[in-house]
Amino acid sequence: MTTKLLVGLDGRDSGERALAYAQTLAGLIGDCELVLAYVIEWSPFAFQTAEENAQRHKRREEEIDLALSRIIDPAVAKVKADGQQASGVVQHGHVSDTLDKLARKHGAEQIIIARVAESGLGARIFGSSTANLVMQARVPVTVVN
Repeated sequence: MTTKLLVGLDGRDSGERALAYAQTLAGLIGDCELVLAYVIEWSPFAFQTAEENAQRHKRREEEIDLALSRIIDPAVAKVKADGQQASGVVQHGHVSDTLDKLARKHGAEQIIIARVAESGLGARIFGSSTANLVMQARVPVTVVN
């Protein structure tokens, strides 16, 4: 049976660190697939006209295509070029909630993400996406520095 690891990418060096660790871990496991995920922060709560909603939907689709072409597809190609199994997904939502749902949907045994130094009032009041994921995930979470 193939072990699946969900890797949260963010388009920054931190995502590269998470991917590098996940590839190392996959190599140790052997029969392992990396599911590479990118979450676009998105709130479904907005009061808009039908025309504004149509534009919003179009913008969502454009953001998904952009994230696939710039972040996910190159990362999947790199992993496959290294001889490992990989697939990718881009989804809108809150980072911690969405990564947890994606892990369940894809049958991942673990979520691997990298810590991003968050500062400021918002991080102190609401917490970071990483902290929220660690507290709520239904599978183990590995946080890479």
